[in-house]
Amino acid sequence: MAKVHPNSTASSSEARRKKAEAPPSSSPESGGEAAVLTVWRKSLLFNCSGFTVFDDKGNLFFRVDNYSSGKRAEVVLMDAAGRPLLSIRRKRLSLSEQWLVYEGEDSTAPLFSVKKPFGFLQPRALARVAPIGGRFCGYEVEGSFSRRSCAVYDGRRRRVAEITRKESAGGVGFGGDVFRLVVLPGLDSAVAMAIVILLDQMFPS
Repeated sequence: MAKVHPNSTASSSEARRKKAEAPPSSSPESGGEAAVLTVWRKSLLFNCSGFTVFDDKGNLFFRVDNYSSGKRAEVVLMDAAGRPLLSIRRKRLSLSEQWLVYEGEDSTAPLFSVKKPFGFLQPRALARVAPIGGRFCGYEVEGSFSRRSCAVYDGRRRRVAEITRKESAGGVGFGGDVFRLVVLPGLDSAVAMAIVILLDQMFPS
C-alpha cells in the first residue's frame, strides 16, 4: 500500500498546538493559506474506529478514536496531543438527522448544529450548518460524499472547503478511506473536520 502517513509519530508544529488551546473560530485569518489535509478513515489505536488526519508535511494534525463502530451518539475531535477540540452529539428526539457541536467537552452551550436536509427538496445539498449564538457563519455542503467530491459554501456562496480523492505519487488511488480535505482561509480546519465526521455519519459506506 502507498504511504499515507509519512510522519505519523510526529505531532504538528508548536504554533498549531498553541492554536488548538484556543477556542475554535471560523473567522478569516489575515494572510492565511489553504490548509491541505490528508484524512485517513482509520484510528491509530488498536481495536478502534475513527479518523487520523495529517497536514501537508505528514505530521499528525487531528485524531478521532472510537471504541464502537457504526453511528455513535457522541464523537470527539482531538488535536495531535489528544486534547478535545470539538464534541459532536446527535440531537435527541429529533425527527430529522441533526447533530449539535460543542467546544471541547462542553455539553451546555452548542456552537452550531448540522442537519441533513430532505433529499427531494434539495438533491445536491448534503448538510446544512447553522450557527448557535452568533460565533459561527452558516455553511452548506454540496456534492457526493460517497465519491469524495464535496464542497462547503458560506452564506455568500463562496467555497471555503472541499473534499477530493487522493492519489499516491505514482497515480494510484487510495480508495474511499483516504482522501484530501482542503480548507481555505475563512473556515477553521477543526470545523471543516467536524463536517467531514458528520458526513461520514450521515452517509456511511
